[in-house]
Amino acid sequence: MAAHRKPRQRSLGGRTARTAFTLALAGVATATAFDGTGQAEPELTPAEVKAKVAKLYQEAEEATEKYNGVKERATAAEQRLRNLRDEAARKEERLNSTRDALGSMAAAQYRDGGVDPAVRLALSDDPDRYLDGAAFAERAGHRQSAAVAQVRGQLREIEQLRGAARVELSALRTRRAELQKQKETITGKLEAARALLARLTAAERARVGEGAGGGGGTGARASRGASGARTDLGSPASGAAEAPNSRAAAAVSYAYSKLGSPYVWGATGPNAFDCSGLVLAAYRSAGVSLPRTTYAQIGAGQRVSRSELLPGDLVFFYSGISHVGLYIGDGRMIHAPNPSAPVRVAPIDEMPFAGAARVV
Repeated sequence: MAAHRKPRQRSLGGRTARTAFTLALAGVATATAFDGTGQAEPELTPAEVKAKVAKLYQEAEEATEKYNGVKERATAAEQRLRNLRDEAARKEERLNSTRDALGSMAAAQYRDGGVDPAVRLALSDDPDRYLDGAAFAERAGHRQSAAVAQVRGQLREIEQLRGAARVELSALRTRRAELQKQKETITGKLEAARALLARLTAAERARVGEGAGGGGGTGARASRGASGARTDLGSPASGAAEAPNSRAAAAVSYAYSKLGSPYVWGATGPNAFDCSGLVLAAYRSAGVSLPRTTYAQIGAGQRVSRSELLPGDLVFFYSGISHVGLYIGDGRMIHAPNPSAPVRVAPIDEMPFAGAARVV
């Protein structure tokens, strides 16, 4: 009978199980090696670096415009909060004066009180004079009631102001948290761009810097050398002469005077700019107030088509309206490109055109 028994199946245990597990791991590792998972990121070509850096600069500029908008709202909230606190302080001063007057009335009443008016009349040596004094006391009582009502009203007003101030303070804290978030986004994008550029040689970085992030262009590029002399600028006088009015001409002249100034996100001059900060400063010099952000600036004036552009018009780029320049004629603009390039002249067709506005 024993000869007909089936041989017992041995379970995978002990050394056998460990061996099978090791072989399985080896198979996974081999498969991973073949499909490339876990390998170092392949080296990017200069063209790929340029494209990635351009995208990072564009994303940083979008975050910069959001930062500018939040900062503008935070500044307005700070001003409203100061105004509310100032008004509350003035009302508290008036309340204290009213309370002092009311206290004086109460003290006088206490000193003169305690005797029934009819008894006073009976005991008075001069009833006519007493009656005159009683009428005055009655009027004083009315004034006291009015003063009490005034105090109550002032207290309500002050409490309302304090409530409004608490709301503004809460909004301000929210804005500051948003500012910090956008700041972290901007610095993260710029650090990532710098890390990508650090992979390249100096010669490659110089080539990538031309137009990285839509900021440079080639033949139309303008910069300022160490001597301060401008090169390849065109004629500011001709652009200003073609402007539709003196304020547009003044804005164009200001932009020409800032060629070579560094790009700094959040800056509005006089020595550094971001893109919307440059056009804001240019028109501010001409006595025209513009909104702070690109997406507000495009709605600040009359929309014009690309074929209708005149010097002084604002030209906008990308679907999110995240970049702006100042048109100077002949298909060119002056703009603050990105941290890799200073304020310069560039063709408007080097970035996706989104629209234009004439603000004067």
